[in-house]
Amino acid sequence: MTTAREIMTPGAQCVGEDETVLDAARTMTDLGVGALPICGNDDRLKGVVTDRDIVVKVLGRGKDPASTRTRELAQGKAVTIGADDDAEEILRTMSSHKTRRLPVIDGHRLVGMVAQADVARSLPNPKVGELLQALSTD
Repeated sequence: MTTAREIMTPGAQCVGEDETVLDAARTMTDLGVGALPICGNDDRLKGVVTDRDIVVKVLGRGKDPASTRTRELAQGKAVTIGADDDAEEILRTMSSHKTRRLPVIDGHRLVGMVAQADVARSLPNPKVGELLQALSTD
């Protein structure tokens, strides 16, 4: 069975919890990505900030992205997948949490990200269709 480690994009870059949202947006632009893991000072994953979070939770609410810290966007426990978890677990986790991106953890260390596009490239069409349907419905 295909594992998260096999289909993930390795080497995910974190944004620090004390960095500003503006820093996160610049890093996203430089890397050409729409989401970044938020890593704490203790080297543990605190959450994920997305381009949509920046627009809706910062700009849309009139907050200053140059003074808002990324930790303010990390809500609750981060949804992750283990590096050796199989594709079925990836599909279950993405579907049940309605998320298009999952940080991949090996122990407590971030080793990559699995995005909806990674799943689409790696799994049979019926499974991808089920995931797309689950993510598209409320």
